[in-house]
Amino acid sequence: MTETERPQIYLISPPEFELSAFPETLARVLDSTEVACVRLALSSRDEDRIARAADALREITHARDIALVIEEHVMLAERLGLDGVHLTDGARSVRRVRKALGKDAIVGAWCSNSKHDGMNAGEAGADYISFGPVGQTALGDGRIAGADLFAWWSEMIEVPVVAEGGLSEELVAKLWPVTDFFGIGPEIWDREDPVQALGALISAMG
Repeated sequence: MTETERPQIYLISPPEFELSAFPETLARVLDSTEVACVRLALSSRDEDRIARAADALREITHARDIALVIEEHVMLAERLGLDGVHLTDGARSVRRVRKALGKDAIVGAWCSNSKHDGMNAGEAGADYISFGPVGQTALGDGRIAGADLFAWWSEMIEVPVVAEGGLSEELVAKLWPVTDFFGIGPEIWDREDPVQALGALISAMG
């Protein structure tokens, strides 16, 4: 990525949301700025609930020509007409999932802060690698994906990289020259006005 290119925005759904309210909020956010992709990242394992959420979000994202991927539920991705899947086990499933979903599906891999996992996932056919958290969050084991990892990756590896987890305006300002995407979720959904919160993060890019 050249330094003149701004990273693209990749939105991550809340782990729980009300179907009566969240799709409308998502639509407002998508209409406020350019977004490359949305990830449905429900914590629920209830297939019916996931399917209803996917249907609602797919209607909104596809009407705006925005890709919708699902976290983990590989077999549901195809069945629900989604654009791909986001894997959370590093490189372990990438090759198998790529074979199952085909070359046109989006397959992304979250690799914590491991260069090794990231490179393996890229070689196995991942379309992007996600590193994080980049800031302090209540999730995870305290390990942080630092700016040096993104700088090295952007210089050495062609596979696009996503920075996510614990983003702040300060971190966006620091990381934007060395990442291709910002994965943004609770940073905006937990705020009173998600559109305004996203705007503030985008404004932090130089």
